[in-house]
Amino acid sequence: MANPIVLLAVGVISGAGLGALITATVVDQGAMSKPHLSGEAAHDHSAHDHGQSGHDHKVIEADSPIPTLDLVIHPDGPQSRNLEIVTTHFTFDPVRVNGEHFAGHGHAHVYVNGVKQPRAYGPWVQLLALPKGTHDIRVTLNTNDHSYLAVDGAPIEATTTVTIE
Repeated sequence: MANPIVLLAVGVISGAGLGALITATVVDQGAMSKPHLSGEAAHDHSAHDHGQSGHDHKVIEADSPIPTLDLVIHPDGPQSRNLEIVTTHFTFDPVRVNGEHFAGHGHAHVYVNGVKQPRAYGPWVQLLALPKGTHDIRVTLNTNDHSYLAVDGAPIEATTTVTIE
């Protein structure tokens, strides 16, 4: 009969090797599909605007009635704020995201200091752990296909600032 310690060692080594192979195949594929995984919410920005130069996006003229956009900042802790996106004639429509343009429907793109944040699929966004200082907040209304919703070629957007002391 074989030595039980040798059998145990072979089993452990084989199991560890198989586990590493499965982990490398399954876990790494998932991580590769989320290139911005860095402690923040994972969000793949490759298919749409990042708020940086060099990214040209289509502009779609808003149908009548023209949507309006306003921003209201609400306190939420020492370094966080709740951003209220106030619109008229616009419907947040997460079900149709990445689909074709549907008049008056879409989502919002939120930028903090020019850096694109996760999309807003509703009127409230929590801005977490803002460092001390003044921060520029910009929000654009976007169609389901991420085009800017516009009036006379100018994107419908609103800006405000937040100061964290």
